[in-house]
Amino acid sequence: MSRGTSGGTGGGLLVAGTTSDAGKSVVTAGICRWLVRQGVKVAPFKAQNMSLNSFVTREGAEIGRAQAMQAQAARVEPTALMNPVLLKPGSDRSSQVVLMGRPVGEMSARGYHGGRQEQLLGTVLECLAELRGTYDAVICEGAGSPAEINLRRTDIVNMGIARNARLPVLVVGDIDRGGVFASFFGTVALLSPEDQEFVAGFLVNKFRGDVSLLEPGLDMLENLTGRRTYGVLPFQHGLGIDEEDGLRVSLRGSVRESEVSSPVGEDILRVAVCAIPLMSNFTDVDALAAEPGVVVRFVDRAEELVDADLVVVPGTRGTVRALEWLRERGLADALARRAAEGRPVLGICGGFQILGEHIEDEVESRAGQVDGLGLLPVRVRFAREKILTRPVGEALGEPVEGYEIHHGVAQVTGGAPFLDGCRVGEVWGTHWHGSLESDGFRRAFLREVAAAAGRRFVPAADTSFGSLREEQLDRLGDLIEEHADTDALWRLIESGAPTGLPFIPPGAPA
Repeated sequence: MSRGTSGGTGGGLLVAGTTSDAGKSVVTAGICRWLVRQGVKVAPFKAQNMSLNSFVTREGAEIGRAQAMQAQAARVEPTALMNPVLLKPGSDRSSQVVLMGRPVGEMSARGYHGGRQEQLLGTVLECLAELRGTYDAVICEGAGSPAEINLRRTDIVNMGIARNARLPVLVVGDIDRGGVFASFFGTVALLSPEDQEFVAGFLVNKFRGDVSLLEPGLDMLENLTGRRTYGVLPFQHGLGIDEEDGLRVSLRGSVRESEVSSPVGEDILRVAVCAIPLMSNFTDVDALAAEPGVVVRFVDRAEELVDADLVVVPGTRGTVRALEWLRERGLADALARRAAEGRPVLGICGGFQILGEHIEDEVESRAGQVDGLGLLPVRVRFAREKILTRPVGEALGEPVEGYEIHHGVAQVTGGAPFLDGCRVGEVWGTHWHGSLESDGFRRAFLREVAAAAGRRFVPAADTSFGSLREEQLDRLGDLIEEHADTDALWRLIESGAPTGLPFIPPGAPA
């Protein structure tokens, strides 16, 4: 039975969390998939995202990958409206600010929270209002915790937007970490009376065991706060959409805990991903991890490259810094030895630039002329204008799609063509993110890698990365449908937070 609003402004919900990585992204995606299966026209929204994993929309806007995946869960095309502010860290203290899909400059954390953030509130609210005028429901994702009292004055992503847009708030807690009851209570008790009015209740994530043992605690929590728990989601392996941060392969959970399907051929294939500083779009290797018999791990030591059949140098927000790091740790020498021995290396975006001969950077690091690893005949010059495109093409006899996000402009002076880059021996380089999600191309590439590595590995003929993603999103929708009170959730989305919710002292400090 389909649901829908009566017209005008669509319903809404803000999914907040007790901490970062509590499961906000996953829960938001799950609610979007559950709603769209009920016939609701739904869209995701995150006012401000801090992430090095980003995506290019069809109109050429850069947004967080998590919001792009949530849009897929909602079965809608992602747009800049869904993530109007994206912060891409360049150091511990500064980030590139991407506004409505376009970079507008670098800013320190102090400068951003000192005034710039408040100026963006109007833009954020306009985007949310436009979405709510178009969709039956908009499921918003918060950031970090709404109880970060030091940042409340300038908040535009948690209670700041909830109060301005009058959104009910559902607080998600990761019980697998422990202390979830204290986290739920403390989150509410540190909010001002005005903010507390919008906190409707809680949702427990990653519960293991007999839920009946948890229920007395949920009853006590409701008695203490006057707020109910809307669901208890069980722990499941292999869940998670494209991550904002952290070393994770989305389709398999933590890389070091991944369960690899049996290979089709006689051998497995080992892939080592260099965990370079400010690593970006490491989700590129998700498609490799989805292949039966492919083992993907992130590494930071030269000796960990020895038994790898393929080494991937991924994208980075700090190409020159990553290059220095590779040299300091002996990984640069290990990559050079691999190239000399004819053992496969793949550089993607910043990794492609690192494998080249020279880098001229007056934009990102302002380091000027820097020598690359010299494994590919490529010279890179950083331009101030960021390249944001969705290219299509052909490689290894197969169609390929991807997306580009980079300031570096590559001049290829030799080698065999490979997408927008080149190939010399078994060293490959391209600016294209997402190319390995093209199934035919991925299989052809892995056959080349296996042959060069001397492995009797055979790619599965029927692995569809797109289908695996859809299955994963359906599993997220199933979790919401089967383990949350969906009728109560819909009432929140349609009608807002219940009236008369009690104030829990002490509240936010003055």
